[in-house]
Amino acid sequence: MLYALNDAGYQAFIVGGGVRDILIGLKPKDFDIATDATPEQIRAIFRNSRIIGRRFRIVHVHFGREIIEVSTFRAITGENVEIVESRLSRHDAHLDSVHSASGMILRDNVYGTIEEDVLRRDFTANALYYTVRNFAVHDYVNGMADVDLRILRMIGDPEQRYREDPVRVLRAIRLAAKLNFAIEPATAAPLRPCAQLLTSIPSARLFDEFMKLFFSGYGEKTFLLLQHYGVFGILFPGTAIAMLDDDGHYQHMLHSAFRNTDARIDADKSVTPAFLLAIILWPALQKKQKALEKGGMPPAMALNDAAQAVLGQQLERISIPRRFSLPMREIWDMQLRISQRRGKKAELLLGHKRFRAGYDFLLLREAAGEQLDGLGQWWTEYQAANPELQTQMQTSLEAGSAPHAKPRRRRAKSRHPHNTAPASGS
Repeated sequence: MLYALNDAGYQAFIVGGGVRDILIGLKPKDFDIATDATPEQIRAIFRNSRIIGRRFRIVHVHFGREIIEVSTFRAITGENVEIVESRLSRHDAHLDSVHSASGMILRDNVYGTIEEDVLRRDFTANALYYTVRNFAVHDYVNGMADVDLRILRMIGDPEQRYREDPVRVLRAIRLAAKLNFAIEPATAAPLRPCAQLLTSIPSARLFDEFMKLFFSGYGEKTFLLLQHYGVFGILFPGTAIAMLDDDGHYQHMLHSAFRNTDARIDADKSVTPAFLLAIILWPALQKKQKALEKGGMPPAMALNDAAQAVLGQQLERISIPRRFSLPMREIWDMQLRISQRRGKKAELLLGHKRFRAGYDFLLLREAAGEQLDGLGQWWTEYQAANPELQTQMQTSLEAGSAPHAKPRRRRAKSRHPHNTAPASGS
């Protein structure tokens, strides 16, 4: 692709994470290309492509299932828009930039030069441009030095850049966790105050960011950094409040969940957002459920109402598609059902489609220190037992938990059965 763009008379570079990852010895997930060709000109060269986006117009070039993202060099915007406008005639750029009152970029299709495009990149480590013309890396912001030092440094004024796009707060944390880079002090300083700006980001976009944060194989470290910079509470306010009174077992439970998810991803095993979200929101659910039960509501009803309230609050911050929210609630419901083992209930639960997820959830609760009277161990043994032993386990459970029968009070017998009057003493 680089050769095709060069042959058509355009500049073209591999840019961003692909170059950075190669330099630090990681396998790049994909490659992005930056060029001075406009989206329409790129589209004319690659017929297997389409222009997408409104906020940022880019081109996706399709090679079977693989997609290469190609973007046009962008100019400086925001407080430097006057400079851009003075350069438009020289670079024949198209001005279409809109900002909100807080400085957040709403639409941005200002085309410029490579020098301007460099300054639009977020971090110096992501502003390295590789060309096939002389097989060299172009470095305009000392990105190579920061890569060598393993430092994540914002290009430009960090607070202004976070205000332009608050999701950069999450991106800084995610990249620091992934790359094991230290966040440079000036870049880190505005993270906590700017995290509040994430409340203005559409909930659907934040769900996409949630997936990147916790399903890329370094979720546990990401969780620690989110907490350190006060961002976790912005994403999951109900859970953060519930954990203020935590004795440590919720924290332990979340760490275990993120660690297990990372291990499954590393082993190329399946993972589902439903299970992880069920764990993340569990502290908030428990807090609400206990309050309702304290008010006299039965456990099953309290669980249902608490789930409704917690999920409703969370959807205001992060959108959760129904394909994940429904099984998440079933995992919660299973926690109540899994404690009810009398009669045929245990046997029937084994065939439930959410039993395994509910059982794994139960084990995490116990491992975190929640007192459940050996419920997890009982289910572990019950699953491994043959049908005869399962019956014995249920019988023993019935015998051990059945209430003692109250002694019946015998009525005094009359000496004269046909006499309805009470017997008199002699």
